[in-house]
Amino acid sequence: MPVPMEELKLEIVNAATGKTLGVETTPGAEGALVVRDFPDDGPSPEQWQLSPVPTTQDEQTYVIRNVVGGKVLDDPATGDRGVRQRDAAAGRESQQWHVVPVEGEADLYFIEGATDRAVLDLADPGEEDTRAVLREYDDSAESQRWRFVPAEPERLSDLVLRWGALSHWNGRRSWRLVRSPALRPAPDATPSYSDMLLVIDQFGSDQDAGGWKSESATRPAGGQPGGWAGLGARFLADTTGTGRQDIIALAPAKGAVTATCRGDGTFDDERTLHQPDPSADPADLWTLADTTGDGTPHLVVLAADGVRVSTPDEDKTFTPAGGEPVLKAFGHGEQAGGWLADKHPRFLTDTTGDGRSDLVGCHDDGVWISLQDEEGKFAPVADEPVLRAFGHGEEAGGWRVDKHPRFLADTTGNGRTDLVGCHDDGVWVSLHNEDGTFAEPLYVLDSFGADQGWTSVEEHPRFLIRSTSDGATDLVGFGPQGVVISRGRGDGTFEPAELVLNDFGARQGWTGKKHLRILADVTGDGTPDIVGFGDEGVWVSHNRGEGRFDQAQLVCRGFGYGDDAGAWRIDRHPRFLADVTGDGRLDIVGFGGPGVYVARNLYRRFRTR
Repeated sequence: MPVPMEELKLEIVNAATGKTLGVETTPGAEGALVVRDFPDDGPSPEQWQLSPVPTTQDEQTYVIRNVVGGKVLDDPATGDRGVRQRDAAAGRESQQWHVVPVEGEADLYFIEGATDRAVLDLADPGEEDTRAVLREYDDSAESQRWRFVPAEPERLSDLVLRWGALSHWNGRRSWRLVRSPALRPAPDATPSYSDMLLVIDQFGSDQDAGGWKSESATRPAGGQPGGWAGLGARFLADTTGTGRQDIIALAPAKGAVTATCRGDGTFDDERTLHQPDPSADPADLWTLADTTGDGTPHLVVLAADGVRVSTPDEDKTFTPAGGEPVLKAFGHGEQAGGWLADKHPRFLTDTTGDGRSDLVGCHDDGVWISLQDEEGKFAPVADEPVLRAFGHGEEAGGWRVDKHPRFLADTTGNGRTDLVGCHDDGVWVSLHNEDGTFAEPLYVLDSFGADQGWTSVEEHPRFLIRSTSDGATDLVGFGPQGVVISRGRGDGTFEPAELVLNDFGARQGWTGKKHLRILADVTGDGTPDIVGFGDEGVWVSHNRGEGRFDQAQLVCRGFGYGDDAGAWRIDRHPRFLADVTGDGRLDIVGFGGPGVYVARNLYRRFRTR
């Protein structure tokens, strides 16, 4: 686990004994530190906070502060080397500590004194409590290893009361208010969303709404509009160039159908967007995007024989692209390279900063690229990959789609996109050169990898995004213990990872099989917030700037996994954040059983709840 930021409350647990660090006397008083058991029916374990000390050195130092009373860990330099807690004194080196990761063991740390590099250890066990002492570093001593366990998240919501039956001895019945397992948004939830409204009784998983299934679809990254989709998928995209997000659905018998957004949170009836193509294949992948930068959406299909592109007619429909593909590459047929969705990620993005989208893919042997010229034509791919890395084959790194996310993003601010990937051992970056090639990848960060507990893309989504309004591109992920950020330095490297929120992680009960988690600006302040579709509904953690987030608030009582929140399922009910009302704020759009639901973003409006 990355080092938690100073505002997070956490327990410090010894790896050898499983016991929690506390004070021998009362929690707020000065006294010797010990580790002890805390039974379930006893007092709560003591909690601590790590406060970074300003330093010009490469190695960060911390003050470790008790949440109760504010006293800090101190090395009194006594003969028995017993560690105590005392009042904080500015600049006192005996109260400063290094937090050093244990190599090869995720979530374990040495707590090292800044004065003489002695590490926090345990004295010989006592009758009840075991004292904490400083000793010389011993690589084989498990008692010198410590785990930081974040406190439970402090989520904000209101309880729901329901009428419950009350039986009497004489057979009569009466009613009383009882607590419900359901929750509702707090009155001052920010942002606030309306209740779910069924806006169109089509595109749903129920038979009466079309019986849509997404078994062959690939969900867009992060649950946002865009990305590639397969047959059966439902998603949002701008089909008309108006900037509004329309509904698009892909069906084998119907081709691509759409419902145009009216701009008020409702949609027109279903119409055909793209006629069924006789040559269509269930393995084809689709996307809708402005590839040339002229404001016109294009339909791009990764077909068996390569890449096919269609432009809209006057009636805003797309004619199937006949004849030869625009590029005989990146397709799933052998004649186009044998690209497979479960092995070879492909990206449609502007890699050079000229406003035109290029095609980039990671095959078995490495990275392949096709640039788009001024006439909208894709250049033939070269005979060799531009980079023999980030590929599925072992010689190109053994990257796996389900374990190792790969991104294309500008990490240096020069307008060109670089390749960033999270492998088993951490983060690798390949910078984009001026001549269109990629430099040899560099290992830049020992976090966000499978070896650090990030077991899969499904369980631990990761994003490459600017988390501040004026900063570089950062890495943000939902890790085992919560939300982790590694700030970009603007040169293709990243700061050490920090745990910034004790929520939305596996430890807090979030799982990729049940819960969608994404980053999006739902408050309109220019910075991405954390949005999670949990058991009770939609939770939002507001971005306060500088990579810090508020505790999560329940903002909508629908679109959640629990029965009280609608019983939404990842594999049947896609959900998105998009502006469908034309007010510049992101609303919630979900494809449920009976059809499409919308919850309007009421931020800075009169609230109807």
